[in-house]
Amino acid sequence: MQAAVLHAPGDIRVEQVPVPEPGPDEALVRVAACGVCGSDIARMLHPGVAYHFPIICGHEFSGHVVRLGDRLAAKGRVREGDLVTVPPLIPCHACEPCSQGHFSLCKNYGYFGSRRDGAYAQYVTVPDENLMVLPADLDPRAAAMLDPAAIALHALWRTRMRGGRRVAVVGAGPIGLFAVQWAKLAGASDVLVVELNEQKAAMAVEAGATRTATAAEAAAEVAGDGYDIVIESAGVPATVDQAVALTARHGEAVFIGIPHDPVVLPKATFSSFLRREVTLHGAWNSFSAPFPGEEWRVAARALASGELAWKFMITHELGLDALPETMAALGERSIFSSKVLFLPNEE
Repeated sequence: MQAAVLHAPGDIRVEQVPVPEPGPDEALVRVAACGVCGSDIARMLHPGVAYHFPIICGHEFSGHVVRLGDRLAAKGRVREGDLVTVPPLIPCHACEPCSQGHFSLCKNYGYFGSRRDGAYAQYVTVPDENLMVLPADLDPRAAAMLDPAAIALHALWRTRMRGGRRVAVVGAGPIGLFAVQWAKLAGASDVLVVELNEQKAAMAVEAGATRTATAAEAAAEVAGDGYDIVIESAGVPATVDQAVALTARHGEAVFIGIPHDPVVLPKATFSSFLRREVTLHGAWNSFSAPFPGEEWRVAARALASGELAWKFMITHELGLDALPETMAALGERSIFSSKVLFLPNEE
């Protein structure tokens, strides 16, 4: 099969590799679509991020089951031809967080595209527990976007969100765009999106944002006394600072983005955080009990019903041959992108 294999940071080769063999409790999945996550860009381009080489990256994916291991076939839960999405974390089920159902906090997890081969390939083997069967008529591209949709919902559920709350979302990448939609579905009275890129700010309006700000000063002016809930999805020090500063008295800020540089809160921001008695939440992954969690099941229903819009986020649909140059361009920020999808089995 064809796969994009990472041999070293920046050394990505699209080459022929053996089709993997499913174990007794696994299925062989023909990949329909695999999205690019910001973590993929860092893992494939920056030293010190990948766990080992060579590795096939890619963890936001969907596909169709083409072969079942013996024990999995005997269960009858999954059938050949099923459309599946794949929650990328493989919990150990042995650590304390797993025993409590907090699978996002597993201490010894596996993960597609980082700790085991992922889906920038035509085929991938998937354990029984990670096969989430979806309606056959759901677009496989939507199915490949369940991961960012579930991550956004997981973050919102970390807060005391209820109807009438004012919500600000910092960063209008796919996770931020899903966060806007979840906030609106939960009854937010006002959703501000802070996004420096005007094209992405326009996408936020399409997602349902009631207002946008493309500069920090404009965001502060719009916020006034602050927003009840602030969701930070950009993951850069400046936006972390901004998210804290935008939070209202007794408000909550929840952080999804993963910074790659030290985060320092200026004295004024820290003083505001103290004096306003703001609550800060971390949000990691998207999993709960029973695995993969209600986040995934609710998101799947919302995508299938049309409650969540997703097509407008897609800026690229590409074959695997384009992966090396596209990943380099994403790292250099030389192209505009929102959701980039690779379709490994399309000509």
